[in-house]
Amino acid sequence: MALEFNRQLKARIRTLRAELGHAAITYVDIYAAKYELISNAKSQDFMEPQKICCGLKEGNTHVWCGQKGIVRGAEVFGGACVNPSDYISWDGIHYSQAANQWIADHILNGSFSDPPIPITHACHKHLHY
Repeated sequence: MALEFNRQLKARIRTLRAELGHAAITYVDIYAAKYELISNAKSQDFMEPQKICCGLKEGNTHVWCGQKGIVRGAEVFGGACVNPSDYISWDGIHYSQAANQWIADHILNGSFSDPPIPITHACHKHLHY
């Protein structure tokens, strides 16, 4: 669904660029950024992407961050990990600060933008799309 949405969004941006010739329009592909991070977690110095920092996930059992739960008949606490910057996922839903920083850095430097320019240049009209 995200890929189709992005395909249609890119098509609309091409139309808008043609209609609004003086406008500087920058497209940022958040899906591609997150996919790149998750697909290459280890080469980006993160642990396996399915591991979470806060909480506990074992099979179909999930003990939420800061909560107690029963795992294999024993009560456990879903506490935080020692090195949060090693994880992409904070709690299985939210990205960690380190993962968000990686994504932000790559958006700001233009790695996932069309045109592929740093955000500091995004307000300037570029002739090469």
